[in-house]
Amino acid sequence: MLLKSNTAFGYQANSAVRLGLLGCGNRGTAVATSFSRNTSAQVVALADLFADRLEARHDIFNKLNAELGRTPIDSSLLFRGPHAFEQLAASRDVDLIQISTPPFFHVQHLEAAVASGKHVYCEKPVGIDIRQAQQALEIAKRVKSTQSVDVGFQCRNAPPVAAIAERIQSGALGKLATVAGNYNAPASTEVTHPGISPDEYRLRNWLWDRALSGDILVEQNIHLIDLCNWIVGTHPLKATATGGRNVLTHFGNCWDNYQVDFSYPNDVHFSFSSTQFGTDGKFDAGLKFFGASGSAAVPYSGPIAITGAHAWEWKDSNAAAPGSGQFAANGSFLDNLEFADRDKERTFIDSITNGPAHNQIAAGVETALSCMLGRMAGLKQAEITWEELLRHGETYQLGFSLEEFA
Repeated sequence: MLLKSNTAFGYQANSAVRLGLLGCGNRGTAVATSFSRNTSAQVVALADLFADRLEARHDIFNKLNAELGRTPIDSSLLFRGPHAFEQLAASRDVDLIQISTPPFFHVQHLEAAVASGKHVYCEKPVGIDIRQAQQALEIAKRVKSTQSVDVGFQCRNAPPVAAIAERIQSGALGKLATVAGNYNAPASTEVTHPGISPDEYRLRNWLWDRALSGDILVEQNIHLIDLCNWIVGTHPLKATATGGRNVLTHFGNCWDNYQVDFSYPNDVHFSFSSTQFGTDGKFDAGLKFFGASGSAAVPYSGPIAITGAHAWEWKDSNAAAPGSGQFAANGSFLDNLEFADRDKERTFIDSITNGPAHNQIAAGVETALSCMLGRMAGLKQAEITWEELLRHGETYQLGFSLEEFA
């Protein structure tokens, strides 16, 4: 018997999808707020390792729910400590788990969420090392046909980015020759707390720690590397890289700059550079594609356009100069990415309420591995192929137990 999609998926198109936020930091709060404002999802549960963040977000989302005419979050659906993710996964009051924890924990939390049968929105990256990437691919095989799992590559859904990507993929540039990209961002700011221990300091400043974040290539620059993979249509075959920690002096071991040359099939090269230091707030990120028939500019801020035989420009491009955008530490950018989160979330919720379900884990792993390829090439100061990366079995360890925060 054939069923209507909303019957098969167990939701009416306008009913609320009950969202549980796992990881109550800046990005997690921004995304859950966007889900609440732009979709039928309602935040009904919160989970975090630290009580102060849980309490602060409880207040924020209760005010948001009141503003939207929704019920407050019941105190029984506040989960704290190292087992909060398991308690959230076990809750019968939650339909969707949003994973916004530090990247080191993404795959562990993804496994619990998928096993619970819930829908999952997992922030990038899907794994910070080869072991985690392989584990995620196994998890992908266990996703049910009615279970929707998305990865947070919202830049693909930004209307101007999606429009120019479609034209490039349709051959507007002719034979693609080379791609150039850059992601230049200010340094992240220190997070502290009264009586903080060294382990807690690492966790609260996870952006500075390679094991917790994956380094700037894997955690932050991944958005542009993902866009390049998506538009080119595949992952890189090999990479060479340089870089280091030349400016930053604070705690941590993440590099503050990378210069990577990715080689794709058909001898297409992607020259990518990244910096993350300074306090002036300067921000510049984007891609440029060069082909036999023209070139295309895909900046975060500034005109998105194609020049050459098939000239085209996004009709609503703002007048801002390329590289003049404002950095958003919570990932909620304006300019060309203003509607990226909104449209990503609406598409995801529609996959839950109407189908068909998504399973984006493997695509998320492919991009994460692409970033790890560049990181390994830089750390080893050698050309690394895709096959060498996978054989290496790279693994990072946390080095302490979260049980101390129970």
